[in-house]
Amino acid sequence: MHVAIFGTKPYDRQFLTAANAAHSHDLTFFEPRLDSATATLADGFPAVCAFVNDRLDADVLARLARGGTKLVALRCAGFNNVDLRTAERLDIAVARVPAYSPHAVSEFTIALLLALDRHIPRAWARVRDNNFALDGLIGRNLHGRTAGVIGTGRIGALVARTLRLGFGCRVLAADVVEDPELVAIGVAYRSPAEVIGAAEILTLHCPLTPETHHIVDAEAIARAKPGLILVNTSRGALIDTAALIDGLKSGRIGGVALDVYEQEADLFFEDLSNEIVQDDVFQRLLTFPNVLITGHQAFLTEEALQAIAATTLENVSDFAAGRVLRNAVGTAMLRA
Repeated sequence: MHVAIFGTKPYDRQFLTAANAAHSHDLTFFEPRLDSATATLADGFPAVCAFVNDRLDADVLARLARGGTKLVALRCAGFNNVDLRTAERLDIAVARVPAYSPHAVSEFTIALLLALDRHIPRAWARVRDNNFALDGLIGRNLHGRTAGVIGTGRIGALVARTLRLGFGCRVLAADVVEDPELVAIGVAYRSPAEVIGAAEILTLHCPLTPETHHIVDAEAIARAKPGLILVNTSRGALIDTAALIDGLKSGRIGGVALDVYEQEADLFFEDLSNEIVQDDVFQRLLTFPNVLITGHQAFLTEEALQAIAATTLENVSDFAAGRVLRNAVGTAMLRA
């Protein structure tokens, strides 16, 4: 198939090209993100490949349909950027990569937690300036603390297991489906509200749905234990950023590590070092000494990129051959 690949970075070209040796599709790489202004680039392409911050709303999908697109192949797990109802109405199939390397994201989650809790970025910056003082670098052991994990799918389960068995934390979890293997090692399932209220450390690993949108909001923060450490490597809009800032100012939130941000589409994956960033909320976050932000890189390992490329092109091949799309995404996956 002829495939238009949007939002291309050098690593996308490298790994997709390598994986395509087993498929022989005609890949065309476009650097711009997919949105209403760039959708015309896909004219004549029956398949479009998109990433997390590409826009696939009703207008974009309608433009793609007019240009002959029949498949949207997402090279990511999340699909909240796709208007699935419009896609079904226009007879555009949507497929994703439901799991690539859960170890990549789970390991990065733990890395962020440790870096935040032990002030590693701050210590590194001091040593670069020949400042070896330890004042202000006091952390806390993870061992024995209560950790909350919202979402225990492949990634969340690995994080919960590491916190429980690796660090000796008391782990509370929330999910619509309990994992019996986690229960067997001592992970206790509770409601999301109970987990947030009891946790000293909270890490988010659930999909973005109407139910989980702003699951950490002003009300949740008010119920949380003072000094809560919060880590989010899942979806930015799981956290109400304005409420988060208020929680940081009041001290209710003791520290935050984010690899995602609810308005990241205008920022992440781009070099803006020579520009004035206009997002005042994001800039406000950067002023706090107990906030650590990375630019949506938790997935970025060789193993994950290989798996993403392989599954993405397998989805395209399945569609081209008329086979069942094993990784199809449809409105049945939406919650009312």
